Amino acid sequence: MPKLSIKQKNWLLSAHVGFAALWTGAVLSMFLLSLRNTKSADGAVLNALDSAINLLDDWIVIPAAIGSVVTATFLCWTTNYGFTKFYWVITKWVLTTGLVVFGTFWLFPWGNAAERISAQEGLQAWSNPVYEFDAKGVLIGTIIQVLFLAFIIGISVLKPWGRRPDSAKGQVSAD
Repeated sequence: MPKLSIKQKNWLLSAHVGFAALWTGAVLSMFLLSLRNTKSADGAVLNALDSAINLLDDWIVIPAAIGSVVTATFLCWTTNYGFTKFYWVITKWVLTTGLVVFGTFWLFPWGNAAERISAQEGLQAWSNPVYEFDAKGVLIGTIIQVLFLAFIIGISVLKPWGRRPDSAKGQVSAD
């Protein structure tokens, strides 16, 4: 694929930053709702907060994470960043992949289960060990996601660790 012009790269980079901001803001909102949920004294409020958490996850976090990964892929593919030229790019890929896997296989199911249980049991959900585990998982999981996303954003801005050594440059042909 041909390299992007500066203007095209800037538009793609802006989209990438926008998706990252949406993802981070939505996960931070989920954390704050989870924190508020720990003090719920009304079953309807408990379920409403669990529903709001899932709404944010379904309609903002998941699309923003997908948008972030897609735009990152195109940035690596169509610019000089590449996929493996820079340590900071590799680090971002590893951390982002970890966040997507964690969100898909743990955080998302915990949120869905918590909403389902609070809808059925109301405030009594807090005496259900499955609900208690899932609600705490969402609370702790979302703050972990926020911290990692902030770290990834910091890496994007600072671009630490620089370029990987090009092993092909220093080698002499054996022919």
